[in-house]
Amino acid sequence: MSRKRNLLISIVAALLAGLLVYAVYTLQLRQLRLQETVEVVVPSRFIAAGERLTAELLTTRTIAMASYDSEMFTDPASAIGLETAVPLGEGEPLRAWKVSSYRLLPEHNESTFQIPREYVLSISSGIRAGDRVVLFVSGSEAGSERLFGGLVTVASVKTSGNQEVDDPDNPNLISLANGDKENMYASRRDANAMIDHVNLNLTETQWLEIDRLCRDGAAKLVIAFSPLSMEPEESRMPGDAEGEGGRHE
Repeated sequence: MSRKRNLLISIVAALLAGLLVYAVYTLQLRQLRLQETVEVVVPSRFIAAGERLTAELLTTRTIAMASYDSEMFTDPASAIGLETAVPLGEGEPLRAWKVSSYRLLPEHNESTFQIPREYVLSISSGIRAGDRVVLFVSGSEAGSERLFGGLVTVASVKTSGNQEVDDPDNPNLISLANGDKENMYASRRDANAMIDHVNLNLTETQWLEIDRLCRDGAAKLVIAFSPLSMEPEESRMPGDAEGEGGRHE
C-alpha cells in the first residue's frame, strides 16, 4: 500500500514539475517576443492634414514588435512626397491610410479655384490634372514676368463640355501615380479634346494676386507645363517645391 502511494506521489510530482517547466518556458518566450523591437517612421513634429511629407518632417522610433502592424512605414524614403490625409501627432507611427500620393485635392492652406477664361492668355495643351505648372503674367505694368516663385498644382483641366481632358485608354493620373513617364508622355499626345477650363489649387494670397492683376483685362495669365511634374518629389529643387507668396522678384 505504501509503495502504491509513493508511486502516485511521484507521478503527481512529475506532472506538476512538467507543468511548471512549461509555464516558465511560455513566460520566457513571451518576454523574448516583447523584447523584440522594430524601427518605424514617425513625424518629428505635429503635421496638419494636407501637408506634404519631407525628410525634415520624418524620423524613426523603436517600438515593440508586438505593437507593429503591416500598415506602418519602416523606411522614411518611402513616405517622402506623400501628403497627409489626417493630422499626425509628433512621434506617432505613420500608417498607410493616413497618407496619400494623390495631390488633386488642395492642401490645408489652399482652395481650388477655376480660373476665368478672360484671365487666361494661353494654356499649354500638354498639362493634365495632377501636374505642377508655372504661371506667368503678361501685360502687367512691369511687363511680362513669372507670377510666383514656385509651382502650382493643377486640380483639373476640362473641355467646353465639362469633361476631363485625358486619354481614356491611358489615363494620365494612373501613369503619374505609378511614375510611368512613357505612358504619361503617350497620354499627353493622345488627349481627347482641347483645354477650355483649368482649375488650380491656390492659396488665398495667390488667388487675390491673380484677381488683382487680371480682373480689369490689362494683364493675362500664361499657364505653362513644367517638366518637374514628371520628376520624383525628392529630386526637385527646394525652391520649386511650393508656390507660396507673391510675385517672384
